[in-house]
Amino acid sequence: MLQALKNLLGFGPKTDYKELLQRGAQLIDVRTKAEFQSGHIKGSLNLSLQTLSGNLGKIRKDKPVIVCCASGVRSGSAKNLLKAQGFTEVYNGGSWMSLQHKIS
Repeated sequence: MLQALKNLLGFGPKTDYKELLQRGAQLIDVRTKAEFQSGHIKGSLNLSLQTLSGNLGKIRKDKPVIVCCASGVRSGSAKNLLKAQGFTEVYNGGSWMSLQHKIS
C-alpha cells in the first residue's frame, strides 16, 4: 500500500528514459499539431490526444512507448488509453521539455 502511494505521488522507482530509447522505445507527443510545431523532441511522433485512439496502428505494441505533452496531464491520459488498448509497456514522460533534458 505504501509503495503504491509513493508511485502515485511520483516517489516510486525512477524511469531510465535513455535506456528505454536504447531499447527502441517509441516517443509519442500527444500535444496539438500547433504545439508540436512550436518545439518538440527530435524523433518524436505527434499524435494528439484527441486523435490517439484513431491512430493506434501507428504505434507498435512490441516496443516500449513513452508519451509526453506540455505538463504531463494529457500524457497521463494517453498512457491510460494505451494501457486499456493492450499496450503493456507505457511510460508517462511528462512535459516534453523536462523529458528532453532527461534523455540528452
